[in-house]
Amino acid sequence: MNSPLRNFKAEFYKALSHPARIKILELLRSGELSVSELQEQIGIEPSSVSQSLSVLRHKKIVDFHKVGTTAYYFVSDPTVFELLDAARRIFNNQLEETRSTLELIAREEAGNDKP
Repeated sequence: MNSPLRNFKAEFYKALSHPARIKILELLRSGELSVSELQEQIGIEPSSVSQSLSVLRHKKIVDFHKVGTTAYYFVSDPTVFELLDAARRIFNNQLEETRSTLELIAREEAGNDKP
């Protein structure tokens, strides 16, 4: 059952499985940012931002370079944005299905309310 590829995928998806990490990647879509810039935009503790960046760095999803004492983070492989976009499309499709089902239920209930 275990294969190196499946294990890699599972660990990769685990790295993406926290809302703060997704937010970091969304922010980095527009370019590199420092830890303090990320912290300011996300609104969580600096230690949480650093921990999230550490997880993403460990999986080579983000990397950084230093300018003086400031580390600037960026996405290592922009293909990760295609994955995030695909996840958003899947989410939107599921929402659309739910919305359609709720509309159908509402129409049926409205029809049942009539004498």
